[in-house]
Formats: sequence, structure tokens, C-alpha cells
Amino acid sequence: MNPIAPDLTFRTIARFWYPLAGAWLLMAAEGPLIAAIIARMGNPAIDLAAYGIAYALALVTEAPILMLMSASTSLVREGGSYRQLRNFSLLLCFGVTALLLLLCLPPVFDRLALGLIGLTPEVAQRAHGALLLLLPWPAAIGMRRFWHGILIRNGQTRRVVIGTALRFASMAGSALLLFHFSPFDGARIGTAALSLGVVTEALAIRCLAATAISKVCACSEPHPHGTMNFRALSAYYFPLAMTPVLALSVQPLITFFLCRALFPVESLAVTPVVNSLTFVFRAIGLSYQEVALALMGERFSNYRKLRDFGWMLGVGATLPLLLIAFTPLSTLWLEEVAGLPPALAAFAVAPLCIQAILPALTMIQALQRTVLLEARVTTPISVATALEVAGIFSLLFLLVRFAPFSGAVAAGIALVCGRLFGISLLLRPQRLVLQEHQGRVK
Repeated sequence: MNPIAPDLTFRTIARFWYPLAGAWLLMAAEGPLIAAIIARMGNPAIDLAAYGIAYALALVTEAPILMLMSASTSLVREGGSYRQLRNFSLLLCFGVTALLLLLCLPPVFDRLALGLIGLTPEVAQRAHGALLLLLPWPAAIGMRRFWHGILIRNGQTRRVVIGTALRFASMAGSALLLFHFSPFDGARIGTAALSLGVVTEALAIRCLAATAISKVCACSEPHPHGTMNFRALSAYYFPLAMTPVLALSVQPLITFFLCRALFPVESLAVTPVVNSLTFVFRAIGLSYQEVALALMGERFSNYRKLRDFGWMLGVGATLPLLLIAFTPLSTLWLEEVAGLPPALAAFAVAPLCIQAILPALTMIQALQRTVLLEARVTTPISVATALEVAGIFSLLFLLVRFAPFSGAVAAGIALVCGRLFGISLLLRPQRLVLQEHQGRVK
């Protein structure tokens, strides 16, 4: 069941994509907004570092459920597949919430934060309080992504952005209220606002997806790939789920090295600010993956149009970030918008310049993964991600150990080189899939 017409045009792609892009951009705007609020509190370096630690740990625990949107977009065609994947999603959400709760236990957290990562006691204490407030986050994100996939598959992408707008409004409103009226430190204000936002969005998306769910459950057509039981879902999903698990493990890994690199506190403080800005532009590529997956067509009939449109978006997302990074606009953004003190703003410019190419690389990788997901060839994605993470780890170790770079600069170099390595590893699997399904692709 796919409502999209086979004669795909750039205009059709744009109409389908822009609501999803709007949703991703709103999500991407959360990071700069929260970082700007935290930066205006009494101890910005400590609070930003603690917020970055808590957020990174929450991202790692939620990683297994992040591909539920792709799975839902690809697999849910009728009532049976909807119920199977819904139950599968609920089980995953329960598991990741239990994992986050385990990390929040004081003996476990202290061993991780003070022992393994090497945080100072003050940063660790604030990070623990912030992490506790993220307990509702994984399950809300997981079910929201499951329902998003159903909306996307049914062409109702505008409803996705409505839910995200409600999330952003509730997050921003609660952050500002807590900033002015609560006794919370900056790290707890940030994570409390994030949790309130995603819970609001999850509830809203369930209501907005009710019509699409009813339509799916009423569909009597047999699933084109047969009945999806738990074993089949596991075989499809768990190699796929390893991709975000491995990818999101990079942030705690970077944090570990930042604590041992030159200028550790400054590097920890500017990393969430730089990441949140680059994410605004990387969101273009991230949003496009679900669009390409929904519109690919039988035997990849729409691949060339989707590829060309994606390349245009990748260039369009990269040029503005390059302009910000390599001109005085960087100072304007980092000091006036992000609220960093002048010393931290100057410290953040170099890592920002290094990572300015990431939006283009994100788009290339999104197109590669879309081809493999549509063909249900998920293992190469996991293998490439694992090797990309290993490359980041190895290069970061060498740079921190032997190069005279700050931790933030070393992390930026390792991220870009690792992404290039990961893209190179997917070139051959992508080409083989396209040749098998549609012959030679120029």
C-alpha cells in the first residue's frame, strides 16, 4: 500500500519531503535553544558539559529503537504487520527504558562517570540529576518513531511536522519557565524540557496517526513479503538496530577522550554547541532517508530522481554551514545566538570549520542506506557503521595521544574521517543491489 504515484517528479518529492524536513529542523533547533539557555546561567562550562554527558548517555540507551521509523515505513502494509511491529516496538521500548534506569543507579553511574569517563565530581553530580529526568525519553521516542513511519508510508507527512511543532513549543515553553522560575541547574533544565517535549509529541502523534492506523488495519491485501513473525522481525531489525547503537556510541567515546585531551573542560563545553549547530544542517539528509525509502518504487524505479534531488539538498545544506563556519558569522552565532563567552566562542570555531562538510556526507550516506534498506540488505550497514566507529576510535586515540590539538579539534577530525571511511565501505554493496534490481545505474 503506497499512495505515491509512480511517475515521480522533483515537485512531488519536494512536496513529500518538506514537511519532514520541517520536523527535523524543529528537532535540530532544540539543541541550540537549550544550549543557549544553559549558556546564560551561572556556570555555563560545567552545566553544558553535564548536559552533554547526560544527553549522550540517553542517546546511547535509546539507540536500539531509532530505526523503528525506517522499519515501520518499510514493513507496515496491513493489520497483521502493524500489530506485529507494534508489539515488537513496545518490547524494545520497555527494554531501553530499563537500561537507562540501570545507568541511573548511583553505583552504576558513579563507576561509569567518575571511573570510566573520568568526569570531575561536580560535572558528574549535575549529569546524574540531568540523566534521571530523561527516563521518559526512550519509550516516547520509540513509539513516536513507529507511528511516524505509518504516517510517512501513507503520505501524511504534514501530520509529522504538526507533532514536532507541538514538541518544540512544549520544550521551549517549559525550558523558559524552568529557567526563570525553577531552582534547577542548567543541565537539569535542559533534560527536563527535552523529556516534556518528546512525551507531548508522542501523545500528539498517536492521535494524528489514528486515521492512518485504521486504514492500515482495514487493508486486506496480503503483505508482499509474507507474514512477519517475531523471528522474521528480529532477523530484519536487529542488524539494522546495530547501526544507531554503534553510531551513537561515538558520543560517549568522544567524551571519554575529551576528558583526557588538551583543554578538557572547554572541549566538553563547546561540543554540544557545535554538534547542535551542525545537526541543524545534517537534519536535511537525515529527513531525506525516510522520503527516499517511501518513494523508491518497484525495482528502484525512482532511484535516479531521488539521488539527483538528494545531491541538490546535500549541497544546499552544506553551503550555509560553510558560510557560517568560515566567516565572521561564526562569532555572531556562537556568542550572540548560542550565548558562549568570547573565550569559549573562539575555542569552538576550529571544530566547527572541520565539521562543516558533515551535511553533504550525511546525505550521501542516507542515500546509500536507503538503497540497502529497500532491498532488505541490512548487514552491510551495520558492518560499515562498526568499522566507521572503529576508525573514529583509532584516529581519536592517535590524535589525543600524539597530536598537539585540543580535544574538540581532534574529535572533529576523527568524525569527518570516520564518516568518509564509512561511506567508502557502502559503495560496493549499494552498487551490487542496484545492479541486481535494475541493471546498470549511471
